[in-house]
Amino acid sequence: MCRLLGYLGAPVKLDYLLTAPENSLFIQSYQPREMTSGLLNADGFGFGWYDRDRDTRPFTYRSTQPIWSEANFASLGRYIKSHCILASVRSATPGQAVDISNCQPFHFESLLAHHNGFIDNFRSTLYRPIRDSLEDPYYRMIDGSTDSEHIFAYVLNTWDRQGGTLEAALATSIETLAGWAYKESVSISINMLLSDGERLIASRFSNRSSVPTLYWLRDNPFFPGAVVVASERLFEAAWVSLPPSSILTVGTDLDVKVQQLAI
Repeated sequence: MCRLLGYLGAPVKLDYLLTAPENSLFIQSYQPREMTSGLLNADGFGFGWYDRDRDTRPFTYRSTQPIWSEANFASLGRYIKSHCILASVRSATPGQAVDISNCQPFHFESLLAHHNGFIDNFRSTLYRPIRDSLEDPYYRMIDGSTDSEHIFAYVLNTWDRQGGTLEAALATSIETLAGWAYKESVSISINMLLSDGERLIASRFSNRSSVPTLYWLRDNPFFPGAVVVASERLFEAAWVSLPPSSILTVGTDLDVKVQQLAI
């Protein structure tokens, strides 16, 4: 399991976002409170951010080092400031390589993605169905071996095929993958964060009884004029738990909408 964090709103410095809260993402790397599997997140970290004045595409930084031992993090944290940041600390699924190609965030054109979850026995169950369903652009974008990156590619492929909104494509993708998982009798979990720099989209789903946590908070004094989405509550406040089997959308006006999946 990984720990995720998404931010959209008034520009904030990266180090404040990732280290200032009492239960910050930095602390969750070695002392998580609500993980359903694993003890810590020491298999790398990464973050992506947007700078509208420079490019519509996101910027990313990824490392296979634990965030607490990465020498570049302190300087980058003081330098980077953005209105939209996605970040995660990684606990690698057993059998998955601790390799830079498997570190998040994943990105495609203007989109960023982080995933916390798994597909059980991925290589022998849904690996082939996912890859066989992908059009060339999304097949070629896969650089690593994780189920997370394959899920992201599948969501993009679905979006390209059906049109409409990204959140609708995410919903369709989860419903289809859940159906395939049922046929294969395997467990899956898809807590995913997506952004194009203007909106945040998040899902909370598992076909097991234990569903990894995901919370959101809007316009708190700690982060005024912003919405924060996180795997764990960063500090004591009126965090809202995203219901299981649902998708959250944060618009450009920071309006929050929640829809239930048809599963």
